[in-house]
Amino acid sequence: MILAADQGTTGTTCLVVGDALEVLGRATVPVAVATPRPGWVEQEAEELWRSVEQAAAAALADAGVAAREVTAIGIANQRETTVVWERSSGRPVGPAIVWQDRRTAERCAELPAELVRARTGLTPDPYFSATKLEWILRERGSADGLAFGTVDSWLLWRLTGGAVHATDVSNASRTMLLDLRTLAWSDELLALFGVPRELLPEVRASAEVLGEGALGEVRAPVAALAGDQQASLYGHGCLAPGETKATFGTGAFVLSASGSDCSEAPHGLVRTAVAVPSGAEPRYALEGSIFVAGAAVQWLRDGLGLLADAAESEALAYSVDSTEGVHFVPALAGLGSPHWAPEARGLVSGITRGTRREHLVRAALEAIAFQTRDVLDALPALPRVLRVDGGATANGFLMQFLADVCQVPVEVAAERETTALGAAALAGVATGRWTEDELASFLPPAARLEPSRSAAEVEALLGGWRAAVRRALL
Repeated sequence: MILAADQGTTGTTCLVVGDALEVLGRATVPVAVATPRPGWVEQEAEELWRSVEQAAAAALADAGVAAREVTAIGIANQRETTVVWERSSGRPVGPAIVWQDRRTAERCAELPAELVRARTGLTPDPYFSATKLEWILRERGSADGLAFGTVDSWLLWRLTGGAVHATDVSNASRTMLLDLRTLAWSDELLALFGVPRELLPEVRASAEVLGEGALGEVRAPVAALAGDQQASLYGHGCLAPGETKATFGTGAFVLSASGSDCSEAPHGLVRTAVAVPSGAEPRYALEGSIFVAGAAVQWLRDGLGLLADAAESEALAYSVDSTEGVHFVPALAGLGSPHWAPEARGLVSGITRGTRREHLVRAALEAIAFQTRDVLDALPALPRVLRVDGGATANGFLMQFLADVCQVPVEVAAERETTALGAAALAGVATGRWTEDELASFLPPAARLEPSRSAAEVEALLGGWRAAVRRALL
């Protein structure tokens, strides 16, 4: 058995996976997100660790297997979220600063953008870890005796009892501190952000045995680390250049494999390292990051009370023929790709006396598809097919509207938790359970949706969306 954990923004999902990547047991434990000030988003690092412990125990119980049957552990994680802790005690020095946090927007505007893009493949933005770490160190006043990591490093530290302080290339490439070509920490960038090298984890491959892990009653090697989106790309089997996936969770993330190409990304996208086994040549992808996707529906539910449950959104969207001109630009944490506008704020336009909650809910779902199309348009070419996963793939309205708006077939993963499945796949490769060539046979899609609207109709829909986005950017 392989135990795979996907530690995400709003919850941790664990899967118990068998010899053909079949899921034998699963469990999800929610985690809290705090917003103590406008634009600030925080979590308690200890709670993230506890959620992994709890989800792992529940997944093993669901599978009906004993802890001793687990032969490897794989970890996928929310990527840019930043944790700093004391090496001596293992105690976090404060809350983890979540990837959605915007407190360093002014600092990012001051950064030498061309230098950052040339070295890291990234666009200077509060999304990435470096300015979060810089902020924590300034507040702390000293870096002595501290360790930094994204969530993967924090979990690995806890799994190994502090014996291993490491990250993988996919997570390291999201910090804005890694040279994308050498896949090593950049002295130039460390100096730019005032980060001492001794704070940093060792950069390792995504699939290799990193150390012996203890998770509840499980004792097994930790054999995989990968950022959630790179784990999802791997879980879809998107290894060849041009193969593209989108994951729909709190945000939405489009990754298109680019092989060995690590040249500067097209406008609006970033270049990122992808998960590879130890000894393999580096591989890269183009990425577009949509900061608010499922979170928009959550806001309608929790913030406005328009839904009792997010699952209601499908029926409500189908209950009206259109939004009747209503557009919802969910810039609740700024806009990511292709705009990279941290100052943007959410906007609802086109409201009339006849506007009902059904129109606003449908507009929120349509916005997820529209934002995805904006990212696909920034790629060198539209993909032949778009492979998708995440909780929102259960929404039939959204999946068909996505195929229509993007004008490409959409293949829905048979396992919606493809991120955790990718972590399991990497752990299996690392421990010799299967090869990369064998993975494709384990990963058939559950459904394929073809576009059903004409190009002219789609262009008209996109025109209204783009006009709304321009207003949000003012």
